[in-house]
Amino acid sequence: MIIRTLNPGEQPPMDLLLDADPSRELVEEYVGRGECYVAEDGGQVIGVYVLIRTRPDTIELVNIAVAGERQGQGIGKMLVRHAIDQARRQGFRTIEVGTGNSGVGQLALYQKCGFRITGVDRDFFIRHYPEPIFENGIQVIVMVRLSQDL
Repeated sequence: MIIRTLNPGEQPPMDLLLDADPSRELVEEYVGRGECYVAEDGGQVIGVYVLIRTRPDTIELVNIAVAGERQGQGIGKMLVRHAIDQARRQGFRTIEVGTGNSGVGQLALYQKCGFRITGVDRDFFIRHYPEPIFENGIQVIVMVRLSQDL
């Protein structure tokens, strides 16, 4: 498996990005201003993540997704660690990430990779998404914010 940035003119894997964030409008906006990385295995894209600069010394991991049939194989953890390494190499001092309140697996993954909860953004998903989002049988309402010093 290799992890690389998108090639010039290459389209981002919208199907995967939309698995992690159902708003095409938001995904297109942050992919347009961020760096998109893809994980490939045998020439097939099996994972993706996007980094965006948010403040002079801070970068945010705004989307991370792994193809359904490849989930549970440690690819998500490899992508998160790659994102942390990229942020460090680019000279950032902090990396942040946010996830929904019902994303138990995501919260565990980020904390296993060294992130710590720093706050919550109440009603984030109500304010930014026109349709309710459900995960694990729970409505996603609150954005849980995590960060890591690099």
